Amino acid sequence: MTRAVCPGSFDPVTNGHLDIFRRASALFDELVVATGTNVSKSRLFDPEERLEMLREACADLPNVTVMGFTGLIVDFCKEIDAQAIVKGLRGGNDYEYELPMAQMNAHLSGVETVFIPTTASLGYVSSSLVKEVASLGGEVAELVPPAVHARLAQKLGPRHA
Repeated sequence: MTRAVCPGSFDPVTNGHLDIFRRASALFDELVVATGTNVSKSRLFDPEERLEMLREACADLPNVTVMGFTGLIVDFCKEIDAQAIVKGLRGGNDYEYELPMAQMNAHLSGVETVFIPTTASLGYVSSSLVKEVASLGGEVAELVPPAVHARLAQKLGPRHA
């Protein structure tokens, strides 16, 4: 059985993330969507809220499991016997950012990283941009799952999401 991990902060999960999850789940027997703690990023949603949103968003994907983790992703991969890490790429900047991490992860553990390019129509979508637009009163309903949109409205006020 092949198991892969798709890690991220998912603050919040977007339709771009879901596209990667769907496509990766077709490549592996099991996909574990794992949300961790990255102290270099500020969070709108706490870890439990992010896990809940991910579980709701992935409910229709039978071979996708949602889990939280702390520490190095390669240690988490070893712990759950995952053979690969899946990362979505929106463009060259993502590749430049992700490649050294993929190389370090392979060096540390032998776990390979599989890059999946985003669907062109979702290439501009990021959690950071969704939060920024929503906080300024812009419409983001088409960029996130409905349950996430409702939580954004709850956090930021209905006028903002």
